[in-house]
Amino acid sequence: MSRRRPPARAALTAGAAAVAARAAYAALRRRPPGGAAIWARTNHRGEAVTLLEGPAVALGTTLASAFAAGLSPRGRAALVAAGAGAAAFGGYDDLAGSGDRRGFRGHLGALARGEVTTGAVKIGGIGAAGVVAAVLAGGSPADVVINAGLTAGGANLLNLFDLRPGRAIKVALAGAALLAGTGPAAAGAVAALAGAALALLPEDLGERAMLGDAGANALGAVLGAAAAAGLSRPARLAVLTGIMGLTAASEVISFTAVIQRTPALRWLDMLGRRPPAAGPAGAGQPTEGAGQPAEGAARAQATPAAGAAAADGAAAADGAAAAGPAVNGRRRTPATRRVQGAGPTPGAFSP
Repeated sequence: MSRRRPPARAALTAGAAAVAARAAYAALRRRPPGGAAIWARTNHRGEAVTLLEGPAVALGTTLASAFAAGLSPRGRAALVAAGAGAAAFGGYDDLAGSGDRRGFRGHLGALARGEVTTGAVKIGGIGAAGVVAAVLAGGSPADVVINAGLTAGGANLLNLFDLRPGRAIKVALAGAALLAGTGPAAAGAVAALAGAALALLPEDLGERAMLGDAGANALGAVLGAAAAAGLSRPARLAVLTGIMGLTAASEVISFTAVIQRTPALRWLDMLGRRPPAAGPAGAGQPTEGAGQPAEGAARAQATPAAGAAAADGAAAADGAAAAGPAVNGRRRTPATRRVQGAGPTPGAFSP
């Protein structure tokens, strides 16, 4: 019986997170903070989608993480701090970001010229959240540095995968499954994340909602904090090195292009998604590429005003999409700025 208790407790945590995430999503849809318009975006099909999935996933994850099985009170507090902090700064960039700068180079370059972008605020804020989570988790100064890097780096990296319906959640679930296999502490730490993400995966795959920075950053931060809670120092260093390498690679290569060239990855990426929109071969299919941080270049985008218009006229948008959508399954960044296939993208920031 004792061997069954930790998995059972983790399952209860996952179930609680799923219930909390669905309840939060329903409540937010009924009464969106600030009104539905500021959360509305228009996707590549001309359909209205909402950013409220992100706050709901973050709420479900952080609330259930406070009761995660197999962790000390400090460990649970670290998960909550990581998820809540990343969600708060990611949500700020979702709603206030202009998309005029992209990536670390764009935002830090602007900061060097005296311009404080929302992306720069997010870099600093998520970094600070990572430090707070690492200090709460405890350990030597070296452990605090490593764990802060895992938390902040995880938040950034998962956001780089939030380019297609369901992709970021699939990556988060894959990471959670790998961590869960390393021991009871890691399994308990990722249970809430897995439950909340699975609960809202149908909304993401169905293109009714999207994670945005709030959701993707929160899931990535909790995943990083879970790695900090459950892995040995050599394993944590290896994971941190991998995160840094992939983040650097995202500045010069297209993750989407790699996925599309790899049959197994392409199949997983399409699993559960709506069929690609019909259209001329190659039309409206730009990908994020060298020098273009992934988030800003690969999803169809819209201003909040355009999203509000789409929300008010969703039926008309659906009819237009049915008549002949222009592009093939790409989505928009949370905070910006155009419909996919309409020309160069001044995309949103993705750390």
